[in-house]
Amino acid sequence: MKLKTTLDQWQTLLEIDKAGSIQAAALSLNKSHTTLIYAVKKLEAQLDLPLLRIEGRKAVLTDQGKSLLRRANAMLEQARTLEELSTQIASGLESQLVVAIDHLCDRSWLFQPMSEFLTHNSATSVKVVETSLSKTTQMVVEEQADISIINLPIKDYPSETFALVKLYPVVARQHPLAAIPSPTTADLAINRQIVIRDLGDTSQQDVGWLKSNQRITVDNFDHAWQAVTLGLGYCRVPHHVIERYRDPNVSVLNLEHAHSYQVPLHLTLPKGAKTGPAAKHLYQLLLASTAQRAAP
Repeated sequence: MKLKTTLDQWQTLLEIDKAGSIQAAALSLNKSHTTLIYAVKKLEAQLDLPLLRIEGRKAVLTDQGKSLLRRANAMLEQARTLEELSTQIASGLESQLVVAIDHLCDRSWLFQPMSEFLTHNSATSVKVVETSLSKTTQMVVEEQADISIINLPIKDYPSETFALVKLYPVVARQHPLAAIPSPTTADLAINRQIVIRDLGDTSQQDVGWLKSNQRITVDNFDHAWQAVTLGLGYCRVPHHVIERYRDPNVSVLNLEHAHSYQVPLHLTLPKGAKTGPAAKHLYQLLLASTAQRAAP
């Protein structure tokens, strides 16, 4: 069906409503007063509805005009977004980015810079993939990600320092380990351990102390935390997870010779020289956020 009206006509009506008079709208649109009057009259004739009335020097929308303009405003916003999107696509921006984030990383360290990125980029969607152990390496060497947040640097892939994560052993307050002032690895060995599984598709890696007689393996630290709170065992978790939950029913173990350790996180661009402009933009925002976190 052929449309009776045009976006330009609705834009004219919107500007008149915003300006409060036809004369002010004419100045804003850089058009003549007569041109705007003709545009409104033509729109009213096409719709067979009164849209505007003049009260002194003011132009006021009729009830019908207000109702239609509310819907037209959404249509105009979509048209503006469409034009911005086409400009971004024409400039070569990627339609989708894949960002791989190691399970040790605080997700807010990614999402806060991403929020700024999305504010200025409506053309690119972002897919976030959580990784651990061999999956972290796999996403880089197989170039499955545009940006990867990894732990240790990967051979032949340049990387930048991103963050430092401290991990602590935690257990529910009612758990027997919580009653021991300074538990040893021998105490851990006879208690159930909660560990994060390797999310890789093929090879599987084990990292850290894994000598408990029984283990529960889960996908991520959120699952591990819930298992800890239910008294199912102990787990070593990042400090940012402890801070996020702030659960008084969970205790940090003062483990003998192994109370805490640190893991560095790094940023890398798996596709190297093939990295697109949108990925480079988000990468720079992530680097900038590193400096902001480090500032006193």
